[in-house]
Amino acid sequence: MLVKAVVPLRPSTSPGGARDVIFISKATPGDDEFAVWLGPRLEEVGYTVFADLLTLEAGERWRRVITETLQDRAVKMLLCCRDSTLAKEGVQEEIGIALDLVKTLQDPKFLIPLRLEPYRKLFGIGELQYIDFVRGWAEGLVKLLTTLKRQRVARNETAVRINPNWENYRLRGAKTLRNEPERLTSNWLRVASAPDVIRYFEPTGPINRIALADACQDARYPAGLAHLGFLSFRTADEVNAAFASIGRFEARQEVDLMTFIADGLPACRLRSQDASNAVVSMFRQAWNGYCRERGFNEYTYSKATAFHASSVQARIGERIPWGRQGDRRSSMLRNLAKGQVWQFGVSCSPAFWPFPHFKLKSRVLFSPPVADEAGEPFDDHRKQHRLRRTVCKGWRNKQWHGRLMAFIELLSGDMSTIALPLGESAFVRLDAVPILFSSPVSTDLPNRMGYEDEEEDSSTLGRPEPEEEP
Repeated sequence: MLVKAVVPLRPSTSPGGARDVIFISKATPGDDEFAVWLGPRLEEVGYTVFADLLTLEAGERWRRVITETLQDRAVKMLLCCRDSTLAKEGVQEEIGIALDLVKTLQDPKFLIPLRLEPYRKLFGIGELQYIDFVRGWAEGLVKLLTTLKRQRVARNETAVRINPNWENYRLRGAKTLRNEPERLTSNWLRVASAPDVIRYFEPTGPINRIALADACQDARYPAGLAHLGFLSFRTADEVNAAFASIGRFEARQEVDLMTFIADGLPACRLRSQDASNAVVSMFRQAWNGYCRERGFNEYTYSKATAFHASSVQARIGERIPWGRQGDRRSSMLRNLAKGQVWQFGVSCSPAFWPFPHFKLKSRVLFSPPVADEAGEPFDDHRKQHRLRRTVCKGWRNKQWHGRLMAFIELLSGDMSTIALPLGESAFVRLDAVPILFSSPVSTDLPNRMGYEDEEEDSSTLGRPEPEEEP
């Protein structure tokens, strides 16, 4: 049972009536999530923060407290900026008060816009320099804290107090837990089998090290440079056939794979962490090669390479069936939204703890439409990020799950495993169904959706919307 904390409706007045409050001007409920995230983070570095959701009441007195706090106690007003927020009557009233305070306090920087989405400029605030939260809230927070410090906004680092009503408000919308177990589908694919051994090869004579490095990078099957040679899952005959132009090699070490990961290979100066990283890299190379051979679109993000459904696997707007044993569903992997083509894909991260598995991360890539198909992906990372924030925020967990399952279905076809080649006769095989976990508790959220509900959101149904103003 949730218990609301009772706080005074009117904030306490600081000694001498000094202004000590950072006032967050926002729309309800559109900006609540952001305000509940931002407020405590400002308070934990010593600022006093106020937002309307902290009063926990509504009505005439509620509005009066908000107005009086802004007029009498605010040292700065942070304005949440997106078109839907700036259109609210209450927010417009707060902007009017803030613009009056700019003159009264002789502080031209009293109002600080926080850009949560691209927005149309309004008279009175259009020329103000905003702090950008579109690229990421954490990045925006760093810039905001720097701005407040530069403007010498007072804070008390020795008496930090985080208002409990931030958490109380967040919990008001929480779902009741039921003491019943629930099966949950993960984004992990279990490693069903892998080669028993890994081999370390060294040249039998002098070789060109640069040529060897290039050969390892361009090899059809994964190979990782190590010490004086390289690591591979292939046999000696396979290696010498593939590397004949470089030199001749022999297997100097043949080690049990799990022992290699756990203990490393001291003879080759490989510690356990280095050995684990080497196998992770080789498994990832095998995944990438498997996806390339099947015609998926490859795209390099800042920290990972991902593969997306292409026109070879799915037409724009086509539903891809997934599910087994009669429980068949379908989900889209490519469609139009906001006048652009989105393409679903995944990147993978092999791991060995708590057991060997591949963790899949969902990715969405946007391209302009060209002759009823997708053109080259936008090379503007900010545009890609903005489109993900605006298009994908309407996708529910069931939709993300459905797209991931459809993608795995394309990878595995009719097979129960996904066989990633490490050599002519060596494979790491993944279960083609994600691992199921059991939660000891569940919620009252409905766990079933109708067939059509997976694509109910208009942004995924091919109804283009105007591109936002940059």
